[in-house]
Amino acid sequence: MAGSVVTELKAKMLSMKIQVESLNKEIIDKENTLEGEVKKHSMAEAEVASLQKRIRQLEDELESTETRLQEATAKLEEASKAADESDRGRKVLENRTIADEERINQLEEQLKESTFMAEDADRKYDEAARKLTITEVELERAESRLEAAERVGLAPSLVSLLFTHVLSVNLVLSESKITELEEELRIVGNNVKSLEISEQEAAQREEAYEENIRDLTERLKAAEDRAQESERLVNTLQADADRLEDELVAEKEKYKALSEELDSTYAELTGN
Repeated sequence: MAGSVVTELKAKMLSMKIQVESLNKEIIDKENTLEGEVKKHSMAEAEVASLQKRIRQLEDELESTETRLQEATAKLEEASKAADESDRGRKVLENRTIADEERINQLEEQLKESTFMAEDADRKYDEAARKLTITEVELERAESRLEAAERVGLAPSLVSLLFTHVLSVNLVLSESKITELEEELRIVGNNVKSLEISEQEAAQREEAYEENIRDLTERLKAAEDRAQESERLVNTLQADADRLEDELVAEKEKYKALSEELDSTYAELTGN
């Protein structure tokens, strides 16, 4: 009987030993599992911290990008306004230049007319001088005829009568011609003076308009240069704005992806 008790005890001890070994193994497995979970948890916390840091960096970069985009947009608007203003100024100068050119053409036509009138006045003056010379010659001839008649012995009364008649006729003709010529000369002189004054004024106006056109041409060229520079600046700023918008979109996508990854990691840690 004692032998059976010993055998039974041995069997129980063996069973207990097996159970202890099984429990030890199970404990070791649990410890290993716990250690792995702790490591995973630590790694997850480190990853979460890294993701949070990256998110903060992305938020700062996003804010900086938005600020730069706003500044670029403001500069673009200012450059567009400057370009529009330069274009309006250029059109105003072009219109003024066209008006000045038309005025110069009118002055040139007036100058041509004045020159023609002056030449016509010169011709009339020459004609008047020629007529006056002819009259003086006719008077000299009448006096010569009178002296010849006296020498051949014509009666003084007859000679005097002939002389008086011829002289009166010539004097009437001469006085009429002289009066007419004097009037023509006076008119021609006034016209010449008026034309000289008009020509001087036209020359002065033409010189002033030429100077004005040179000034307007320089201002127009400067306005065109400013317009080209403004257009180049607008294109540059537009390219910068487009690039910043692309960067902003890319940063938002990165921020969204990191947020989703962070949410997923947090869900895994909490078991949700």
